[in-house]
Parts: sequence; C-alpha cells; structure tokens
Amino acid sequence: MQLRLKATFNDGTVNEVVTNLSTVVAWERKYKRKASEMAQGIGVEDLAYLCYEATRASGTTVPGSLDQFIATLLSIDVLETQDPKAVTAQ
Repeated sequence: MQLRLKATFNDGTVNEVVTNLSTVVAWERKYKRKASEMAQGIGVEDLAYLCYEATRASGTTVPGSLDQFIATLLSIDVLETQDPKAVTAQ
C-alpha cells in the first residue's frame, strides 16, 4: 500500500509525500491494525500519522510529536493510492 499525500499547513506551505513500507508498518504497529483495513477507510488521525512518518522519512524536519505536527496542519489530501495487489503481471 502506497499513498501520495498532500499536506497543507497553517502557514500556507504545501508538502507532498509518499508513504513506503516502513511508514505503513509503523502505522500498523502504533494502531494495531492491518494495512488491508485501509480499504474500508481510515481516519484523519491515521492520515496525519502516515503523513508525519513519511515526512520524517523524507528527511524533512518535523515537530517532536505527532500532536505538535497535527497542530501545524490545515488539511491532508490523498492524491493517489497504489495497492501492490492491484498490479498484475503482464
């Protein structure tokens, strides 16, 4: 599962990030859910966490806690979802 997320911050800056295996595993561990459950929908906190971890993984400096990061956000949009199971060999 890979998500491309667009975070818009309170100061007007915009940042796009893509989740990877590491960020999804971190989400599974924190929330005790399986990535396959994302197909049924996830909450805003889930998106914020994935965005936070993907931003950190990209090398961008983020606040020390998820709550501090959330406080800086105006919105998060899912731009693209890629499910590796949906890709078929030709």
